[in-house]
Amino acid sequence: MATKSSVKVNPLADRVVVKPLEETEQMRGGLYIPDTAKEKPQQGEVIAAGPGRFEKDKRVPMEVKVGDKILYGKYSGTEVTLDGDTYLILRESDILAIVG
Repeated sequence: MATKSSVKVNPLADRVVVKPLEETEQMRGGLYIPDTAKEKPQQGEVIAAGPGRFEKDKRVPMEVKVGDKILYGKYSGTEVTLDGDTYLILRESDILAIVG
């Protein structure tokens, strides 16, 4: 599967690789919010998608594709770092919605 970044990752079955979209940093009342206190982003862009899962010996195609902006569960997936960038690998069932 082709990716939009320089990292080549081929997820298996119904897994997708997501680049989390960072929230814009907000200063509330002039206070700095450290990275450790910020909530994890729940929105990202699909950069690679697997071929789909098998169900009754038949492959079910993925509903998401490379380039889709998605919403996912707060504690979903596995965080990995490749070439200094952080990505999230999660199952298609952990995706809540496609945005836009």
